[in-house]
Amino acid sequence: MLTMKRNKLYLLLFMMIFIFSGCMRKNENITTSEEAESTIIGDNIVVEANNNESKEESTEESVVKLSDFINPEGNTLFTRFITPKGYKRMGAAEGSFAEFIGNYLLEPNGTHVHYFDKREKGGDGHAAVFSMEVAEEDLQQCADSIMRIYAEYLYKSGKYDKISFHFVDGFVCDFNHWKQGYRVKFADDKPYWDQVASADDSEETFKKYLRIVFAYSSTLSMENEARPIDISELKVGDIFIKGGSPGHVVMVADICENESGKKAFLLAQGFMPAQSFHIIKNPAHSEDPWYYENEVKYPFRTQNYTFDEGSLKRLDYLD
Repeated sequence: MLTMKRNKLYLLLFMMIFIFSGCMRKNENITTSEEAESTIIGDNIVVEANNNESKEESTEESVVKLSDFINPEGNTLFTRFITPKGYKRMGAAEGSFAEFIGNYLLEPNGTHVHYFDKREKGGDGHAAVFSMEVAEEDLQQCADSIMRIYAEYLYKSGKYDKISFHFVDGFVCDFNHWKQGYRVKFADDKPYWDQVASADDSEETFKKYLRIVFAYSSTLSMENEARPIDISELKVGDIFIKGGSPGHVVMVADICENESGKKAFLLAQGFMPAQSFHIIKNPAHSEDPWYYENEVKYPFRTQNYTFDEGSLKRLDYLD
């Protein structure tokens, strides 16, 4: 009997030790878990704080304003547009087409694009407007605006023999014929030359010549007057074009380059209905109007139109 009581006592003591030690281990686990949770939360706070600081620094560095690229007092592309950081404007030879466009007068900063009938075009997709006349008729559209600036350059340079454009049907309408008094007539809807006026190479005669070109030429004929090029060959005057009815075309108006030889460029366009020739913004970053060489991936999206691969071309007007 005494032995049984002694055994029960030993068993009771053993169970108490086991339970006590188990509770200790359980409390240790809770403490460890709480400490771990506290550590994780603390670390997360530190990481989040660091991330927030990093985001703030990144945001501060990435804030870009249109004013970073625009000198409101400038009245030409060369004086109005500031090149991106790390880029320098490519030199334009004296008397070159690039120099002509770079020094072409712009309307005051903030001027809106207007249609041929003087209505203001809505939206803010442009960065500057050229001081280029748009007659009060719906003729000088996208391709026409580009033909006009090429023709103006050649006319003011005295290179009359190079002023020549194709109609959509292939007819060659050159200024040499026009200034000699020839005019375009039609028989069975086919154009031909007929000498009906005196020789005249005045600016007024030149403008009348352009009007007939605008009426019978388009992106369809312009595309046939151009050849494909690679982006690495890019020059002022090159175009992105989709011939069609309607199609569209934009022109490279200014170029700058970084130390690695990578280019950034401005694009100019007219549009439908006939409207002011203007520099368009870049929809990828509307506060920075420059388009960058490494952004030219197809389909290539510009402010109002998306171009397919093979659309980058060079016009033969200056050859």
